Amino acid sequence: MPLIHLPALPLTINYTLHGSGPSTVVLINGLADDLSSWSLQLPALLAAGFRVLSFDNRGVGRSDQPAGPYTAAMLADDTKALVTALEVGRFHLVGVSMGGMIAQSYALKYPSDVLSLVLACTYAAPGPFCSRMFALWADMARSTGLGFVRRDTDLWCFTQRFYREREAELLQMEAAAGGVEQSVEAYLAQLAVIQTFDSRERLEELGGGGKSVLVLVGEEDILIPVALSRDLWKGIEGAEWKAVKGGHAFAWEEAGAFNEAVVEFLRKGMGV
Repeated sequence: MPLIHLPALPLTINYTLHGSGPSTVVLINGLADDLSSWSLQLPALLAAGFRVLSFDNRGVGRSDQPAGPYTAAMLADDTKALVTALEVGRFHLVGVSMGGMIAQSYALKYPSDVLSLVLACTYAAPGPFCSRMFALWADMARSTGLGFVRRDTDLWCFTQRFYREREAELLQMEAAAGGVEQSVEAYLAQLAVIQTFDSRERLEELGGGGKSVLVLVGEEDILIPVALSRDLWKGIEGAEWKAVKGGHAFAWEEAGAFNEAVVEFLRKGMGV
């Protein structure tokens, strides 16, 4: 996986660019996830004929982990610098959880770059429930380290059905998450993104410019309650809404349903 130094930031970012299709999909990860978190999406997007760019956000994986706190706008600027350096041109933008917040910020700052927008398991603002949860994670990270935070987070990410019926897969995912390179300081810097994000006053702008928008959720999401994603959808004029099986981590737990929804939306927007 190549590294690219972006001197204007300055920042070094780890990325992968797969495929040779005429249209590019840019994928933005969630909190504490590196680019490997898209491993279940990459084959489906490539099979559908897309070129796919994924990368480690600032603060995780092999990308630089400078001091925080970070903001969604800051990470959107990182994404802009990366796609500019790689001469990607206009693209489809898919963001999951924190990545959905970064994607919103990107579409608001650089609307002419975005052909279509998928906002998955994300919100316009956290509200009191999520804010209390994130404050707890911050305290846990400082006092006990990231291992305990990940154990807690996983309980919110997957459905009870997944724990009951697919333990072997769960153990594999937990092991993969445990191998992600991230310091406590970098985790807290990323956590600030989801704690401070608020796009409510600008949602109407996301539906402009002729681009299509999909708000996509796992119908059993309890980490970012479906009601918050629904509020996001209601604020974006003309946006589509789709709920599929699974919880917050439905891109992993129900990858087939997630991939089908995303590919169908992207193809529809291209008139395919």
